[in-house]
Amino acid sequence: MPAKRAPGLPSRQQILEFIQESSEPAGKREISRAFGLQGQEKIQLKALLKDMAEEGLIDGKRTAYHRMGGVPKVTVLRVIDIDDGEAVAVPDSWQPDDATPPPRIRLIEKGAGGARGGQRPPALKKGDRVLARTEESNGHLRGYPMKKIATREEQVLGVVEIDAAGKGWLAPVDKRIRNAMPISDLGGAEKGELVLAEPAGRSPRSGLKVTQVLGEPLAPRAFSLIAIHKHGIPNVFSQEMLDEAERAAKLPLSPDHREDLRHLPIVAIDPSDARDHDDAIWAEPDGEGGFHALVAIADVSFYVRPGSETDREARKRGNSVYFPDRVVPMLPEVLSADVCSLRSGEDRAAMACHMRIDGRGRVTEWRFTRALVRIAEVIAYEEAQRRIDAATLSDDVQDPVRVERSRDTSAPDQRVSTSLDTNGDRPEQVSLEVLQNLWSAWKALATARADRDPLELELPERRVMLDQQGRIAEIAVRERLDAHRVVEDFMIAANVAAAKALEAKVAPVVYRVHEAPSREKLIALKDYLATFDRKLALGQVITPGLFNRMLKDVADESEKALVMEAVLRSQTQAYYGPRNAGHFGLSLGSYAHFTSPIRRYADLLVHRALVDAYQLEQPAPSNGLPKTSGLSERDRDDLSRVSDAISKSERRAMEAERETIDRYVAAWLSSRVGETFPTRITGVQKFGFFATIIGLGGDGLVPVSTLGDERFHYDERAQVLVGEHSGTKYASGDRLPLKLAEANPLTGALKFELVEGGSNGVEPRGRPLPSKPPRGKHLVGKRGRPSNIRHQGKKKR
Repeated sequence: MPAKRAPGLPSRQQILEFIQESSEPAGKREISRAFGLQGQEKIQLKALLKDMAEEGLIDGKRTAYHRMGGVPKVTVLRVIDIDDGEAVAVPDSWQPDDATPPPRIRLIEKGAGGARGGQRPPALKKGDRVLARTEESNGHLRGYPMKKIATREEQVLGVVEIDAAGKGWLAPVDKRIRNAMPISDLGGAEKGELVLAEPAGRSPRSGLKVTQVLGEPLAPRAFSLIAIHKHGIPNVFSQEMLDEAERAAKLPLSPDHREDLRHLPIVAIDPSDARDHDDAIWAEPDGEGGFHALVAIADVSFYVRPGSETDREARKRGNSVYFPDRVVPMLPEVLSADVCSLRSGEDRAAMACHMRIDGRGRVTEWRFTRALVRIAEVIAYEEAQRRIDAATLSDDVQDPVRVERSRDTSAPDQRVSTSLDTNGDRPEQVSLEVLQNLWSAWKALATARADRDPLELELPERRVMLDQQGRIAEIAVRERLDAHRVVEDFMIAANVAAAKALEAKVAPVVYRVHEAPSREKLIALKDYLATFDRKLALGQVITPGLFNRMLKDVADESEKALVMEAVLRSQTQAYYGPRNAGHFGLSLGSYAHFTSPIRRYADLLVHRALVDAYQLEQPAPSNGLPKTSGLSERDRDDLSRVSDAISKSERRAMEAERETIDRYVAAWLSSRVGETFPTRITGVQKFGFFATIIGLGGDGLVPVSTLGDERFHYDERAQVLVGEHSGTKYASGDRLPLKLAEANPLTGALKFELVEGGSNGVEPRGRPLPSKPPRGKHLVGKRGRPSNIRHQGKKKR
């Protein structure tokens, strides 16, 4: 609060200056106190303030004035954009006049840059409304959020329903919102259409007004559109940025300023449906028991310069988002799928990581260059594996799995060996020796990996395959091949080399951080494991290998799945940051993401840091692009800000991708309601348990009300439901057949029920169950509500 002024009625200008300078809402009381007004002067001030309001000098209430056309000190702001990781907002109610645009206010979120351990404040997204304190400094407005306005104030994505009376209702696609909401303004939308809506007024009784009609909700390729709109994922490039990207794509590549590696048979091994190719690998024996290895990564930093329009948009997106039917790329297609993508048979700019790997798989030397490469072949994982398996077959001893893989009945020209071929032609295949060298180098890297003993969790990945019309052709779990492991271990080695190379130059690093489990999570894990007689000693050093040995000791597959999920729940969430805290899961001391700059902004920042640290700058472009391709001064001074932003966008993408897969699975199953599926229980609550279909995925709820007539005890510590009389136990990891009762493609929600409508399919296991509900446990009746039966015992003191 500014210091008190000299006594006496202030002038209009003095009042305006006080309101402007005040760090708190300035009302009649605050003005009186600041100018030392007494008695009659307070009455005169009231009249003066009324005159100033009528003259259009000030606005607001007597408890909080602000300059006319200005912003109140405390007001509701609406987020209209996310720029450089910071939310940009405007006043939610802005009515100075039609010709004056609302001021743009940068929101400074509390805790930004300071959170650790994977914990982050909830990210604001486009469309959010917040109550914020505002301040102006040097002509710039900033807002400090005090609280987020309730969900009912936000935009809602849903399907229009019309009741018998002709009234419109919105059925939300978010499965967390269970009730339909009334629509007061359809905005031209018709029954069954997918729409965006927002509150029509401040009162909940005002209903919703439709702001955008998105079309048919169950049409092919609609599920990803739902996720894009629900999560506010930017998916449209401006024409200005597209034009800039076209100019960047024309930058000349000269071997005079790059290491020429076009003579090496470098290969890219990718999924058969890959939309871009940003990494390729090569290796050969060094004659001393080790290997020379090369990881070539698309040189995106050459085309995307800091401060350019393309860079600003890429930073806002943070990463590409991959859906079964489309990709929302971080970069325009002319860059992501063309000039930056390492396509076979074409000259491409690359950032090359040269490594020397010894016989034990340790990377003993590395160097980074800007290079010119020509990829010899882009090979699908399955095709690379088939070639290796066919070559390793023996006439005397044959591995049945490898024999089956090698017996590919498809004609050679029908198999996908490249994903993006120049002019649609099949390039010549690389020699078998090229692949065998890669596998040999990988076996050395695998030895080093085994020595590190990183966390080994079996996390199957679902794959949705669509036909030409965008309809679901198949949903299956991706097969895990050695070819996947080859590429993965080469990429990990290059990522470690990048982090250590920057550390050697004391250069800024955007680390990929995965911290060890917190003590709170370890205590919860210890208590959980104790419920089925397994111990976790917290006095020892907790390492990934400890969890691996724990899983290895579990013979029963159902129990192993339960322990694996418990271990997974104990892990912290990985994030990006400039402070190195190691990567617990990979058992690595220094780790950065270097290998996917087409799809991850973090990798692009690492490339730029390498350009600066190792003086890899190229001659300046002459087509209007920024000259430098290294780190900007802004990023160099504060990597925490952008690291937090891209961590948030990564979590947004992961959630959107997961929800979209769930919707596809529900759509796939919607025609199979009533069928019985083999399932595994994935979580237990007092209101029921969740189960997933084995081999397909898709979590669904089994409400406790459908488990029969007996009551069930919920043991919160052990996370099990126990039948009061039968002793039937439902616990995470149990397998049992369940009947699909509902499948909602719009929300991705499934609902299961027992096959016979009562307790069946799961046998009690573990220690004897108590005959009476144990203390501290919930007793749940058939309708899923806590029982009102009181236990007889000692009275409370």
